[in-house]
Amino acid sequence: MRAVVQRVSQASVTVDGRVAGAIDETGLCVLVGVTHDDTPEKAKRLAAKLWNLRVLDGEKSCSDVGAPLLVISQFTLYGDTSKGRRPTWNNAAPGPVAEPLVDRVVGELKALGATVETGVFGADMKVALVNDGPITLILEF
Repeated sequence: MRAVVQRVSQASVTVDGRVAGAIDETGLCVLVGVTHDDTPEKAKRLAAKLWNLRVLDGEKSCSDVGAPLLVISQFTLYGDTSKGRRPTWNNAAPGPVAEPLVDRVVGELKALGATVETGVFGADMKVALVNDGPITLILEF
């Protein structure tokens, strides 16, 4: 699993002109990509890392201050641009594999006590955010 994590002061995802998920306070916007060998255990570890990642003000984590997370599926995180100018998506897991694992990340976060908003898997999403810092990290599992 691969995640791009941004500390944000606000973030939202819109599908077909309607807001699907939004956070209006400091928290994390997380783009999650799934590859072929990812497992529910990796999803659980990613959720724990996100919940406890100390990147908020004062080196606090979402778990320390109850900050929300906006989690958005993003298969393009596994795009390969090593050959030519057009990315290939061969390293991205297909929807039937990826969707349950993204859902698992969300479910594990909620089980830890997190407030989680989401996008819509497979949809054409418009993501808006204010990166606070800026702080952007890439996590690999």
